Amino acid sequence: MSWLRELFQVNKPIIAMCHLRALPGDPGYDREKGIGWVMDMARQELIALQEGGVDGVMFSNEFSLPYLTDVEPVTYTTMARIIGELKHDIQIPFGVNVLWDPKASIDLAVATDALFVREIFSGVYASDFGLWNTNCGEVIRHQHHIGGEDIKLMFNIVPEAASYLGHRDVAEIARSTVFNNKPDALCVSGLTAGSETDSSTLKTVKEAVPDTPVFANTGVSLANVREQLAIADGTVTATTFKRNGDFNNEIDQARVAAFMDVVRRVRKEDG
Repeated sequence: MSWLRELFQVNKPIIAMCHLRALPGDPGYDREKGIGWVMDMARQELIALQEGGVDGVMFSNEFSLPYLTDVEPVTYTTMARIIGELKHDIQIPFGVNVLWDPKASIDLAVATDALFVREIFSGVYASDFGLWNTNCGEVIRHQHHIGGEDIKLMFNIVPEAASYLGHRDVAEIARSTVFNNKPDALCVSGLTAGSETDSSTLKTVKEAVPDTPVFANTGVSLANVREQLAIADGTVTATTFKRNGDFNNEIDQARVAAFMDVVRRVRKEDG
């Protein structure tokens, strides 16, 4: 767990998602508003998250629906431009996630000096985006080839909108992923962004790999954050921070602050 404490300077860090609006090439991209609007929205939401007190932030192309598993270059080059122009505003540790392309995520991390990446690095899945295959060995070699070996990798082993091919227990998946791939952390998710991570699944994973950080990756809210942090080593959180808790809305700083007040109390109670 030492890298978490060293990087975030707290126990059980809360990594907030900064969801970039649809980008060029995405079906939802607004050409009239253009990149300037996407950047302005990202800056506003970054500042709201930071002033609300989160411990880290991760930039993702969350509104690039429907997602690709082999992302077009315009997506991550645009993300690099946006993050580059926001660098002077970023005051907390940050990471990136190019949905759903692990190589592109690592490329973006290297280009922007991001400290961590969350992705689907291992496994084969039947998903809403088709057959979802991975090649972890190739991706990790690519990471080292381009000088990104210090980037922390958060493996999502229960990805949204997908089911593992083959009849394997999640505890077995967790143990073999840690043995074979040496992830820096594991992430456990619900069905979609904003869907609550099943606490029993989270507990099963944590018990299977007690020495590896495990994050609740979706659906952590004011109502369940105590329960989730009683099991998990941190959370990746977004939807509950948005106005009315709606995925499509902008970040509401008051909701962030209220959530983080509870988190700080939980940390204090845990000693």
